[in-house]
Amino acid sequence: MLQEHVQDDGRVDYNGFLKDRQRLNSYLGALALNPPQEDWTPQARMAYYINLYNAGTVALILENYPVKSIRDIDRPWAKKRVRVGTEWLSLSDIEHKILRKIGDARIHFAINCASISCPKLPEYAFTEAEIESQLERAARGFINDPERNTLNADKAEVSKIFKWFRSDFKADEGSLVEYLNRFLEKPIPKGTSVGFLPYDWALNDIDP
Repeated sequence: MLQEHVQDDGRVDYNGFLKDRQRLNSYLGALALNPPQEDWTPQARMAYYINLYNAGTVALILENYPVKSIRDIDRPWAKKRVRVGTEWLSLSDIEHKILRKIGDARIHFAINCASISCPKLPEYAFTEAEIESQLERAARGFINDPERNTLNADKAEVSKIFKWFRSDFKADEGSLVEYLNRFLEKPIPKGTSVGFLPYDWALNDIDP
């Protein structure tokens, strides 16, 4: 479904997903019936919950489509909308109570909030075997994307994701600049001042 309905630039064909809604619901149902087990690896758990978050977000948009922004939906992140085993979770539960607690800030580049300024929805699902390279690709792609971050030797203006979750990035590398340099094609000096760009919450629709 991702290969069929997501463009290279991250724009999503929600009309296409609408026609595929039964298949998406079947996928979410399969995830619900196969919750993570104690013997799962951390990589398997991470892949499961990233896929669940992204599929749940697309399903949320479809339930309210057409919509101009996910923020126009009532309690988009707080309402318990997706099932894992016998438990119902909100998108916020998945992000803050599960994925962030894993301790890998790259998850912020893997989950998509259906908005222009969000990291791109990838054209692939995350898997246990490939998640390390997939997270690395997502982080490098987002941080080096000039539409989402403006970085040079004198000044850095970056996505507000780095402001909202600054503690996660600093926990990984010690400082925000050090974290950015871990992935940047052209590293910036350690003393570079960092500002934050406006966040565009408009829907990442292929046909806005």
